[in-house]
Amino acid sequence: MADNVPAFSLAIDAMGGDAAPEAVLDGLELAAERHPQARFLLVGDEARVGGALARRKRAARACSLRHAPEVISGDLKPTAALRMRGSSMRVAIDAVAAGEAAGVVSAGNTGALMALAKIVIKTMPEIDRPALAAIGPSARGDVVLLDLGANVQCDARNLVEFAIMGDAFARVALGLTMPSIGLLNVGSEELKGDDRVRAAAEILRDSHVGAQFRGFIEGHDITAGTVDVVVTDGFTGNVALKTGEGALKLMRDLLRQVFTSSVPARLGYLLARPALDRLREWMDPRRYNGAILLGLNGVVVKSHGGTDALGFAHAVDVAMDMVTHGYNDRIKDGFDRLAGRNRLAPSPN
Repeated sequence: MADNVPAFSLAIDAMGGDAAPEAVLDGLELAAERHPQARFLLVGDEARVGGALARRKRAARACSLRHAPEVISGDLKPTAALRMRGSSMRVAIDAVAAGEAAGVVSAGNTGALMALAKIVIKTMPEIDRPALAAIGPSARGDVVLLDLGANVQCDARNLVEFAIMGDAFARVALGLTMPSIGLLNVGSEELKGDDRVRAAAEILRDSHVGAQFRGFIEGHDITAGTVDVVVTDGFTGNVALKTGEGALKLMRDLLRQVFTSSVPARLGYLLARPALDRLREWMDPRRYNGAILLGLNGVVVKSHGGTDALGFAHAVDVAMDMVTHGYNDRIKDGFDRLAGRNRLAPSPN
């Protein structure tokens, strides 16, 4: 392709997710309206996707369909997924690796997506390990949290890399010029935590993001919005994410029980309904759908497998933001500035 410009904004895995391909196509119908200049390479079984796509006029105009006969199931092991070269997920990822598309969005098997992306698209030269990041709600606005499970064990270098990638992500996704950064720890005091966390903090304080670094934060600081970017290892981050999701579900269930417990409670619900509707919209998990695997030679976004059209469209929004605002170029700039201070030692792994 001339000047190495991708022909497609994004490659879309049409067969990934619990309600594929219908939820994916409905999401693309919304996304095509929001991004009228975007072009999507839709990958999936032509027999299942072709007719359904034709019934969605905006999506049909924005998409080119590429046949892929195989589907990676949700319970398939990543090692087995790597051998399925004709799967919709693999063909979509191959398009990014070949430079045909700038990024990929899939609601399919998370482990398979991460394994394929790391092996086929590969990690950027500056980065030791990619990280899974997402946006969540807090009392002061949206926050970025990473890593969410891509790396269970991390050293100081990895945590510093996550902070640099999270800084670039927050600038693009949240529109912040100087996002604040915190390292998740068992306490906010400087002596708390293990050697790797303290070493990472020392490097960050002396780096180009030193003015943005707020030191150590604790679990309650995530929802309090103490910082804009929360950095941790994948084990802790995944536990924090699932705990937060469970807490939100508990809150919704308790509110439902309270407002259906008696006739006065139902009357109270009618009075409070406008405020509760605003709360429901603010806490809607579809608004935060779309985790991104940072640090690869292309944009890779994982949509929740059980999401609907609105949630999938939001995952496409996240990917389009990364592509449109040159996220990878921002990462490279951040690592160039970090290397200029000679503070990031090679990883022993």
